[in-house]
Amino acid sequence: MKTIRGISVEGKTAVVRADYNVPVSGGEIADDYRIQKNIPTLQYLLEKGCRLVIVSHLGRPDGEYDWRYSLTGVMEVLETQLDRPVDFASDFDQVDSANTITLCENLRFHPGEEANDRDFAQQIARLGDVFVQDGFGVVHRAHASTDAVTEFLPSAAGLLLEEEVRTITETMDNPDRPLIAIMGGAKVSDKIELMRRMVSRADRMIIGGAMANTFLKYHGYDIGASTYEDGQEATIADIYQQAAKKRSEGNMIWLPEDGVYVGKTLDTSARSQASATDQVGAGDYILDDEIPGSVLDEIKNAGTVIWNGPLGMTEFPDFTHGSRAVAEAIKASSAKSVVGGGDTAGFVQQHGLLDHFDWVSTGGGAALDLMAGKELPGLIALPD
Repeated sequence: MKTIRGISVEGKTAVVRADYNVPVSGGEIADDYRIQKNIPTLQYLLEKGCRLVIVSHLGRPDGEYDWRYSLTGVMEVLETQLDRPVDFASDFDQVDSANTITLCENLRFHPGEEANDRDFAQQIARLGDVFVQDGFGVVHRAHASTDAVTEFLPSAAGLLLEEEVRTITETMDNPDRPLIAIMGGAKVSDKIELMRRMVSRADRMIIGGAMANTFLKYHGYDIGASTYEDGQEATIADIYQQAAKKRSEGNMIWLPEDGVYVGKTLDTSARSQASATDQVGAGDYILDDEIPGSVLDEIKNAGTVIWNGPLGMTEFPDFTHGSRAVAEAIKASSAKSVVGGGDTAGFVQQHGLLDHFDWVSTGGGAALDLMAGKELPGLIALPD
């Protein structure tokens, strides 16, 4: 990709597409990791004498104003991290050219954003001289601020986007061996392409979380009342067929077939109870995985670990055993470690483990799609 290092930006007004879709609790920013990762791009542009007009979204307000999704709280965080005043524009016509940094209100308050509307994209383009795409978390979407806007302004990738794409692509294509792929999350259907790609690239694939329930049921286990995805038998059979071709000796795919943690309810009051996988009761919910020491040793001795999806219902405090065990094993290893964003990144940050991984992506769906080898509209739109 063409990046801001390769184009002339000196003295220009840069329209920066950031991803400030951050967790908000009680009106306060609960986690500013995505904002932090955008700061180097903003600082680089400021050092080049640029004026900045920053555009982003927050949540899903469905094309209408909703105060709960206002970016005013982000403005305060930006001022602290940049140590500069940041102006706030509730609409594009309020952007004042006298201000060095302006943050615009939530793009998704406008229906034209998600519709990839060219007229709305032109309104964004009129704000500056050059467009900088630095919102990795949204480049898997063809929206006005990721796709159509590039028709109207010279465009380039920001430093975060560049690093995200380079790190994930190099890790997938040229990993140090052995490569351990840890796959969690809820649905097999969400990660079919990634699982198929991982089967061809990884030396070992560890499957946990609610997704593992679907695999366990495929193998004939009674999973009680647990969440699983019906109709995935052919997909799973194909994955095992590909795995058998890759690794004829031993089992390439690990499942929690020895032990799990179950709960009696599906809320935060649920309490963890260890169970043999073949002893799950009719009313039990499998909400976490028991990771044996032999698997943790494989992780500790890996050359590369790619982790996409938590291995339990980690939003429930009592069901973090599997994810914690995996995180600690990665921490104890010398492997190159990449976390694929989304809920996994949230877990890592929440438990203070961020500094123990080589790369924690800011993108959930974007990281998943890039790892799976899909084309991302927001990347295709940028010149190379």
